[in-house]
Amino acid sequence: MFPISFGSDNHSGIHYTVISALQKVNVGFCPAYGDDPLTAAVLAQLEALFGGDAAATFVMTGTGANILALQSVLSSFHAVICADTAHINVDECGALQKCIGARLMPIKTPDGKLTPKLIAPLFLLDRDQHHSQYKVISISQSTEYGTLYTLEEIRALADFAHEHGLLLHIDGARLANAAAALNCSLKELTKDAGADIISFGGTKNGLLFGEAIISFVPELSQDIRFYRKQITQLFSKMRFISAQYEAYLTRDLWLECARHANAMAGLLAEKLAEFPQIKLVNKVEVNSLFVKMPAAWIPILQEKYLFYTWDEAKHIVRLMCSFNTLEEHIEEFVESVRELAHSK
Repeated sequence: MFPISFGSDNHSGIHYTVISALQKVNVGFCPAYGDDPLTAAVLAQLEALFGGDAAATFVMTGTGANILALQSVLSSFHAVICADTAHINVDECGALQKCIGARLMPIKTPDGKLTPKLIAPLFLLDRDQHHSQYKVISISQSTEYGTLYTLEEIRALADFAHEHGLLLHIDGARLANAAAALNCSLKELTKDAGADIISFGGTKNGLLFGEAIISFVPELSQDIRFYRKQITQLFSKMRFISAQYEAYLTRDLWLECARHANAMAGLLAEKLAEFPQIKLVNKVEVNSLFVKMPAAWIPILQEKYLFYTWDEAKHIVRLMCSFNTLEEHIEEFVESVRELAHSK
């Protein structure tokens, strides 16, 4: 185990409040598969948090959330438009294609963000019966580059999608970090911006496991519970997901954790600006930063700290902060960088 990791917010443990919530429900007996009062209450709380007139569903994993959300609105002859860096395109091992049979249409972007201008050329081509039919635009908020869509940018994509008979899906594995950075509510970030179906992640922000899907068009996803069973995302002891989300929503723990992670990334960026050998690739908006550093430094730092190379050819690494990243962790990392910078 590494004492300090900047590799992923998945490397962090569980928030102590969530552990307490799990212990609290780990007594006696309880109906399985979500047929319990706690699950019903927490799902209703989630639906209200996102503005009501919505349907919430719990699943076990982030990939499961993306696939189930998309499966509920897709047929096998459909196609999903996404950024080339999207998690569903790069990091889900072809799960969408295997589980749904639909195809992905990745678009190259300079910053991980789709725009109507980038998507529009796809609709200049004939899409007759020989071709997969576009059905969904899928975006990540925040993106895999650590960039953010503004509320106006999401609305523009939603309007574009709806004008062309498509739906807008948001992969919200780090939706909490986006809301914290934009200083807006989850309702403003999703429903009010025109999204149709989204995921609200927790595992990267202090939970043990479990993700939530929120559909703003429940009539389109009325069969989601059956698909959930088919793709093995129906957790039997559902109260252990529900208890985590109850703690996550109480006193806005989700927001507190996300704000802290974002702040630590900002602090790390500020400290690294001291070194002319290090260049920030993108503006730091959430809990990740991408930096270019001397190639020789990377393996030396990786002997002590866990982090990943994002672009080996350009010597760009990704540094992630999380709810339990401390200022001391950042100071220690920066001191290690300082030693390299001053060595001959």
